[in-house]
Amino acid sequence: MELWHPTLEMAWKYTVFGLSAFWASHAAAQSQRPSVVGVILTNQTDLGSVTGVYNTSQTPADLPWDTYNYCNAPHVNAAHYTMPNVSGAKLVYLNAVIRHHKRTPDNLYPQENVLNTPWDCSDFEQFNYGGPNAAQVFHKTDIPPWHPFLSTIWNGTCDEGQLTRGGLEDAIEHGQDFWSVYSQKLGFLQSVNEKDIFMRTSVETRTMQVASGLLVGFDPSMATKTFPVTTQPSPIDSIPPNYPCNKANDIRNAYQSVPAWTDHLQENMDLKMRLDAMLGTAGLADWASWYDHFFDTFSSRTCNGHPLPCNTTTEQCVTNQDARTVFSIGDFEYNYIWSNAQNATAYNQLTAGVFLQELAQNMELFRSGGETFKMRFVVGHDGTMIRVISALGLGETVQLRWPSLGSELVMEVWEVEGSNFVRVIHDGVVFPALAWTSLDQFIDLLNSQVPSDIFGQCNSS
Repeated sequence: MELWHPTLEMAWKYTVFGLSAFWASHAAAQSQRPSVVGVILTNQTDLGSVTGVYNTSQTPADLPWDTYNYCNAPHVNAAHYTMPNVSGAKLVYLNAVIRHHKRTPDNLYPQENVLNTPWDCSDFEQFNYGGPNAAQVFHKTDIPPWHPFLSTIWNGTCDEGQLTRGGLEDAIEHGQDFWSVYSQKLGFLQSVNEKDIFMRTSVETRTMQVASGLLVGFDPSMATKTFPVTTQPSPIDSIPPNYPCNKANDIRNAYQSVPAWTDHLQENMDLKMRLDAMLGTAGLADWASWYDHFFDTFSSRTCNGHPLPCNTTTEQCVTNQDARTVFSIGDFEYNYIWSNAQNATAYNQLTAGVFLQELAQNMELFRSGGETFKMRFVVGHDGTMIRVISALGLGETVQLRWPSLGSELVMEVWEVEGSNFVRVIHDGVVFPALAWTSLDQFIDLLNSQVPSDIFGQCNSS
């Protein structure tokens, strides 16, 4: 695997896409706060051009339907779904993995309160109760104005990393689109029931809430029903993943200490120093080692209709260009860490191996005739998606990008004259290298990405 050359990252240049509408105007006090518009990324290598949207769940009509939209990824839908070009093919099994939908920022600035407009989640009831013989309680987030630590959190009624109402609505629409294909178009799923459908999420509440939105998208009557969602214990949950792996950490630390990585940090030092001065993040290791936190805090705001942050003392604001540069750097970092770095494959296998083993076992169970479900559906995170698509080889032909909110991977199993074949669809588009491969070969591919004695390797020095 070749290393990403550091100068290639600098070749990604952003120009404002000619969208006529900016965010809806804010109150006069916020009138100077910038907000991100849709953008085109021009890749000056031989990989062509790609577009990106970071400010709305609805991709503008003058862009292709499968445009990269960080706020709401394209996914399978009846209008653009294509059948396999194979006579007599019959869909017989499904596995799907998606990332959760829109949320509040998962990272906070040291002085978050003065850098953000309030977050309001009062229109989204957060149910969490013991059933069946208990009151159906829901929790409300209260941020008291008198709290001694108020400076570290925004005003309003939202917790950090919480699914927003917009995220729930996107999940419901996602479920509607998914059902329009696999029930209405193909007739594969007849009803939403526990016998045919297995739902799995991480232990994060937002993934469970997205699962609930998907189910209502499948069938609106599910809004008044219950449905089981399976998780693993948080210390060993394979979806994010949560299980500890010292060897994987050592591998990643090693390839993030070479010029192919450190050069991009140095080349963007002026940006980093300016952001640190505005946002109070200077000297914080988690904000200096990569751009993950900046990417999260900017994109969570723009996707949910919030302005980019401004320093109320200096009146300096994060600009559109700052945000676009951070989004570009984030794409470079994700591609490097999980695909292009030397030993990225080993790192990916150790951290994704347990979840990939689960996917392989699902397929093996179907192959042996022991599978009782028609579909297994997993709701995970960006870290889930980037690992799985890298393991399946998507990064061998294109540069990987940060998985969008709602990013989707569907693994279809089709039967033709007694033989089973797999077709993989990523963000609504068939992945050419896995457009039609035998089930045996697909299982072998998954198993090849699972290290032997992964527990022992993770705990080796």
